[in-house]
Amino acid sequence: MTSHKILLVEDNPDDVELALHACRISHIASDVMVTRDGEEALEYLFCVGRYLDRASNDLPALMVLDLHLPGIGGLEVLRSLRQRPETRRIPVVILTSSDEIKDVAEGYDLGVNSYIRKPVQFEDFTKIMRQLQQYWLVTNTAPPM
Repeated sequence: MTSHKILLVEDNPDDVELALHACRISHIASDVMVTRDGEEALEYLFCVGRYLDRASNDLPALMVLDLHLPGIGGLEVLRSLRQRPETRRIPVVILTSSDEIKDVAEGYDLGVNSYIRKPVQFEDFTKIMRQLQQYWLVTNTAPPM
């Protein structure tokens, strides 16, 4: 059975609520796990720290990653994720307010699957989240984990 779990790595509470709302109304993602900084995301992915008891084979089908996070930034999370065999195939979409060329380039150099600038309008943000879910969780053939 294909997982429909999303790992949302986002520190902005408003963006978290928008993303969760979009997931609820789309009825695609069966579960959305929210981590609020890079350290928590890595703990979740690697089953350490506060997620020591999480089943290591219960990986998300998609990670939606902000770049500007407190502590460990999004690009460092991506770098760590891609270095480990058990997590390197997780599709990652960077969803961020940054449109700096260096961030885009480094994201792709580190193996991001897609880079999207966060829309400002509620309707546009919701539409993007629905499209991400539709493509990555339904249309796309997921890599074997």
